Amino acid sequence: MAIPSEPIGSIPRPPTLIEAARAFRSGRISQAELLSQRDSAVQDTIARFEATGSKVVTDGEQAKESFATYPIQGLTNIVADGTPIPFADGHIRQFPRLSAGPFKYRTPADVYLETAQRYAHVPVKQAVISPSALSLLYPQRAIPGYSREDYLDALLQEQEGEIRRCLQKGAHAVQIDFTEGRLSIKLDPTGRLLRSFIDLNNLLLERFSTEERKRIGVHTCHGADRNSTHSAGVDYAQLLPSLFELKAGNFYMQLASEPDRKRVLKMVREYKKSHQRVFVGVINVLERRVETPEEVRDRVLEAAEYIAPDQLGTTDDCGFAPFSDDTSRSRDMAFAKISARIAGTQLAARILGID
Repeated sequence: MAIPSEPIGSIPRPPTLIEAARAFRSGRISQAELLSQRDSAVQDTIARFEATGSKVVTDGEQAKESFATYPIQGLTNIVADGTPIPFADGHIRQFPRLSAGPFKYRTPADVYLETAQRYAHVPVKQAVISPSALSLLYPQRAIPGYSREDYLDALLQEQEGEIRRCLQKGAHAVQIDFTEGRLSIKLDPTGRLLRSFIDLNNLLLERFSTEERKRIGVHTCHGADRNSTHSAGVDYAQLLPSLFELKAGNFYMQLASEPDRKRVLKMVREYKKSHQRVFVGVINVLERRVETPEEVRDRVLEAAEYIAPDQLGTTDDCGFAPFSDDTSRSRDMAFAKISARIAGTQLAARILGID
């Protein structure tokens, strides 16, 4: 059995798509023209993914403005002045805020999946945002006539439907993006916010059968936007014991950029459950250099000292452009790094005798 290798999700958008989005916002092109540009970008992204030898692809999130807000883009009861997410270099991403109920998705993830499947010749993985991230939409001051409990009930219903439809439509896997895991400890060092996030995410996961959860995973990282992070200073030791309490079958972990990978791997070995597969990050998406296949090979072999090969996979630390306007990395760089991940994973599998 080969070591599975999967992408996280996002790929930098082509300049033509970024310009088309600007032109649409300023009224210079129609929505139909923008959708055509998005469709072309998805088609090109999948073709380039497949050219790397990847056995699983994504749509690169080409049609999403961000990995976190894709389902609510265009809703009339969402305003911009929500929770600020500060990054280490000083820039801030402003999370939106729910201004009124009821809550309902505008564009669920299975819509993007269907588009990708039209062009893919290999299985397609679909990323979705976590309940805990979208829980931040609800303001601290209650919305008159629409309680936080009402909102969370509606949110979980939307997310269950989204994931269930992705599975039914043949997604290879559904990945729940939980990048706010480490961030929650930065925001609340007591760990109470993290605990609430874990509990909420499990309310979603518990709606699926054991068999279904084998195709559902959770991604954790320290954030990657404009060559900066939002929570790299948070010790993994504060997250991992709680992370593996999530009732998911797969975990996609940022690891390549960790200063002490072996220390983290020891903790993974201690806390992961026997039925959970861990896809370790072997590509540092923030590094402006393409790793060699041999570097990737060595990172995989290092991980195999702590994680049984039949419970091991490889991935990238994060998406390459979680926000559509992030131009800090190029498409060429992203696909070169993905090619190195695929080749290096194959080299390690041969050495381990599981290719």
